[in-house]
Amino acid sequence: MSEINREAVAHLTHLAHIEMTEDELAKMAGELDVIVDSIKSVSEVAGEDIPATSHPIPLVNVFREDVVGQTLTNEEALSGAPDNAAGRFKVPAILDEE
Repeated sequence: MSEINREAVAHLTHLAHIEMTEDELAKMAGELDVIVDSIKSVSEVAGEDIPATSHPIPLVNVFREDVVGQTLTNEEALSGAPDNAAGRFKVPAILDEE
């Protein structure tokens, strides 16, 4: 059994400003306890000769090369804009300035 109990979960929910019922606290404590115990059991099995991995298979970068292609001029980009000013899109203000 780990150190995760109802009181620890209640303390964390208080720090995170999360409201939980008593039933939710008890359920979450049980679920977190299972997770911590599972991690402990894996840690016991993993030895010095076993390398740490984050994925079961090697990851390969599948992204294309970042090459600049054909781009729009400023005038072309703004040609369909309903309104522009000083070479930029002009949009209505959404925040009140005081």
